[in-house]
Amino acid sequence: MTEIKTVGVLGCGLMGSGVAQVSAAAGYRTIVREVSDELLGKGRGRIEASLAKFVDRGKIEAAARDAALAHLTFTTDLHALAAADILIEAVTENLELKNDLWMELDGLCGADTIFASNTSSLTIAAMAAATQRPDRFVGLHFFNPVPLMQLVEVVRTVTTSPATVGRTTAFARSLGKEPIAAKDNSGFIVNLLLVPYLLDAIRALEHGVGSVPDIDKGMVLGTGYPMGPFTLLDFVGLDTTFKIAEIMFDEYRETRYAPPPLLKRMVLAGMYGKKSGKGFYDYTTKPPTVTDLGL
Repeated sequence: MTEIKTVGVLGCGLMGSGVAQVSAAAGYRTIVREVSDELLGKGRGRIEASLAKFVDRGKIEAAARDAALAHLTFTTDLHALAAADILIEAVTENLELKNDLWMELDGLCGADTIFASNTSSLTIAAMAAATQRPDRFVGLHFFNPVPLMQLVEVVRTVTTSPATVGRTTAFARSLGKEPIAAKDNSGFIVNLLLVPYLLDAIRALEHGVGSVPDIDKGMVLGTGYPMGPFTLLDFVGLDTTFKIAEIMFDEYRETRYAPPPLLKRMVLAGMYGKKSGKGFYDYTTKPPTVTDLGL
């Protein structure tokens, strides 16, 4: 069985660039593919800025930063990923888009190449079925921000071989991560529990249970959470949460996964959270202030 030496990363957005960074920092030759030079440039900039912060804070030496950057190759050519021993997909949560890429890559990559999806809500089986390697297909769900978060969910489908799970788990550990084993249900372990909590916080706000800052403060000081649900929602992205909730509701048909009306209205208004400048908090002010949602 081929030793993992080269890592392919499909997508160089927030998650893909983070995965590429930890892979390169662990010494793997890492090939990152995006659909345009513009997106590649943005992803590369995120990686360089993140590594620079690590140097400034004394977490790594400048030589380690330079070595990580030297391990990275950026490309718009899908064929370049044929050299990967493990291929990690981190593109938009759209099953059709993902499967189109998987089907093409299935014919490009070697027989031993492991296919791994970083999806947070889609089932791995729905992607594995689009390939001729369901035994070498696994979920590898990292958490944002990838360079800082230690957890990785390793997701086994009904067709994933024990050897693939073992190789992928060992690979995750080699990145300095703590892998946990999850079954192939929508949301896996963390989002299965986290998403209803976040949606319930929005419903509590809709029902007038408390204000945004008071609900946040209550969960931080009352339960020891590092941040409140609305701060976390703004950080994750309200559009991302909305999409994940839709996928999970479609899977389970349980009301606890249904996106609340307020979340839908905010997404339609372009209020995605920190990345758009406004969500439950307004980040155009310093410090951020609570957004007037007309409740």
